[in-house]
Amino acid sequence: MNKPILFFLVSCLLLITEITANTPESQEKQPNILFFLVDDMGWMDVAYNGSSVYETPNIDKLATESIQFTNAYVTHPRCVPSRYSILTGKYPARIKRPGPGKMKLEEFTIAEALKETGYATFFTGKWHLSMGGPSMPDNQGFDVNIGGGKAGAPISYFYPYNEPPHHQFTIPIVGLEEGEEGEYLSDRLTHETINCIEKHVDAMPDVPFFAMLSHYAVHEPIEAKDEDVNYYQRKIEKHTFEHPEYIKESHGLSKMRQDNATYAGMVKSVDESLQQVMLALEEMNIADNTIIVFFSDNGGLSNTGTEERLLATSNYPLRAGKGHLYEGGVRVPLLIKWPQKQKRGTTSDVVITGADLYPTLLEMVGADLQPQQHLDGVSFKSLFDNESNPVPDRSIFWHNAMARPARTGDYYSSAVRKGPYKLIDFYKKGYMELYNLENDPQEENNLIETHAYIADSLKKEIIDWRVSVDAYFKPDNKKSKWD
Repeated sequence: MNKPILFFLVSCLLLITEITANTPESQEKQPNILFFLVDDMGWMDVAYNGSSVYETPNIDKLATESIQFTNAYVTHPRCVPSRYSILTGKYPARIKRPGPGKMKLEEFTIAEALKETGYATFFTGKWHLSMGGPSMPDNQGFDVNIGGGKAGAPISYFYPYNEPPHHQFTIPIVGLEEGEEGEYLSDRLTHETINCIEKHVDAMPDVPFFAMLSHYAVHEPIEAKDEDVNYYQRKIEKHTFEHPEYIKESHGLSKMRQDNATYAGMVKSVDESLQQVMLALEEMNIADNTIIVFFSDNGGLSNTGTEERLLATSNYPLRAGKGHLYEGGVRVPLLIKWPQKQKRGTTSDVVITGADLYPTLLEMVGADLQPQQHLDGVSFKSLFDNESNPVPDRSIFWHNAMARPARTGDYYSSAVRKGPYKLIDFYKKGYMELYNLENDPQEENNLIETHAYIADSLKKEIIDWRVSVDAYFKPDNKKSKWD
């Protein structure tokens, strides 16, 4: 065969290969995303982290199929500021939250970024980000909103949820005004989520979706189904606890036992919800192309101050819980399953924050990053590509400007973690605590005197960071109902 003919045939073959590679059938379909967010679920509220009371077989199963992040943090130990970071990729201190700041419509959320890329977007459950303003799911990037509004919690987990006769001052849970008497809220949100996905897959099977199931559970009020409460009550009665029920902590008490049968039933309902959604994905034949993120918005409710209240759980061996900048308040479970990458049953000690999820998910689906929006989030997508240093060395920060010494026993404070060290600056009380979390995850050994150079360096980082984000400080003469 002469060279011109051979060259012509090779050129044709290359052209055919290029055309075939760019046909819709041959291109890798963008993955769907299911973001499963639990409210107030502590790091020790899952069996895979060591709970001997709570049974979470479906969460545990997901853990065997995911990367388990052992150093995953929220950006604040309370609902609203933490959720702000998840949706925007920013520290809440940038909008003076916690404090008088509100989420503005100008924020370009992860839902808006994915929608711009061509994703269908659904939101079911707790929003709580309106902060008294207009920022609702349906005007922050979600095509569908069921259950998301101003309400931070239901009055009851049993229908009619936030309607009379449960409470005379009601904040409606949007889209759940109709229901069946006695219906359990976590079950209803699960059903609504599956229904949204099924309708979408039937109508537009080639369009990827971002579904955010944001449970109100396991937040107060502590209510569960009778059969689950009875089961756990029997189990807890036979259980031997190694610690006293409470110890003194900060401004009050910290719970040291997971002995609330009703709360255990709420954990069970969340675990069953995950199972039902995952089974639905399999039945629709889309499980292999769906990224699943399992996360909590802050640590478990384990502390009280001077105000008497029912405490839900214990985060031990982590210290303290919701509201506190100790590990029990800010370290939470995080699982990410990406079937296409086959990173199954592995653990990562890379330090991750809730703000990092925004850029990471964008990179995972091949969407453009939004660097002017997710200012504080850093993508760790390369972790799934087996890169040795998926996140550059950095410091991560917290700022608690609306402490609740009466309600949860926490103080006004800021904190930074850099490498193994974590410094907490109790700025209104004028003292600091320094811990090496690699050696002392329980935060028992304060190194402030023996490691003064490290403490001074980290204190400067906190001060510089607070200035850079224009963090809010509540005036000394201004009291809240929680003080």
